[in-house]
Amino acid sequence: MTPPRIRVGVGGWVYEPWRNNFYPAGWPHSRELEYASGRLSAIEINGTYYSTPSRASVAKWRDSTPDDFVFSLKASRFATNRRVLAEAGASVARFIGSGITELGPKLGPIVWQFAPTKRFDPVDFAAFLQLLPAQAEGLPLRHVMDVRHDSFRTPEYLALARRHGVATVLTESDDYPALFDAQSDLVYARIMRTESAQPEGCAPQTLDSLAGCARLLHTGGLPDGLPLLEPAAGAAPPAREVFMFFISGAKERAPAAAMALLRRLA
Repeated sequence: MTPPRIRVGVGGWVYEPWRNNFYPAGWPHSRELEYASGRLSAIEINGTYYSTPSRASVAKWRDSTPDDFVFSLKASRFATNRRVLAEAGASVARFIGSGITELGPKLGPIVWQFAPTKRFDPVDFAAFLQLLPAQAEGLPLRHVMDVRHDSFRTPEYLALARRHGVATVLTESDDYPALFDAQSDLVYARIMRTESAQPEGCAPQTLDSLAGCARLLHTGGLPDGLPLLEPAAGAAPPAREVFMFFISGAKERAPAAAMALLRRLA
């Protein structure tokens, strides 16, 4: 087991505007992952939400990145975009068994994203969480819920997630509920407010604040302003694994923001 650390990255690595402000001019498209992974410490793969990758593709991702690099994967939408989540067993098993374990230790959290219209049903959601395996082919799995309806903004949901050992996305957005479990040892933050006018994607003071928050969360602390739904009464973890992804907003600035945050954390 590797000790918890702070990782910073972006969503994906194929994005046309990055070819004139992140990747060097003329850089081969086939080597963009190699370039990005040498400057970031994690990437969230969104494409796996829409189609299941082959084992060969996953192995290629693994072999194109540094030894200490980590991917998070969005799980298949066929598991989460359904009326009855308890019936998702076959879709969950298909995704987990598709070959994602080829990543080995580079497999980070698996993100299960739900539609903004999906309401919290305690019984059905508990049945879904029971479908998520703790390991696959001998590889431990970590699961993160990306819930997007305001009905999840309740201590009942956080307690349910805690019982099943899953984390919840901390969304920095005006569109989705912001949730945080102070007792979780995994923080998965998606930052959605990069700005085109900022060369580093965010104002310097914003990046300074994010770096301070990341360090405090990593060491088990709680920054001011977290969206806590309940008193932080339970035992806080001595250390947390922290993932911060610059996802949307001015996406063309996402790599610059991630690299600027990594410089501050260094």
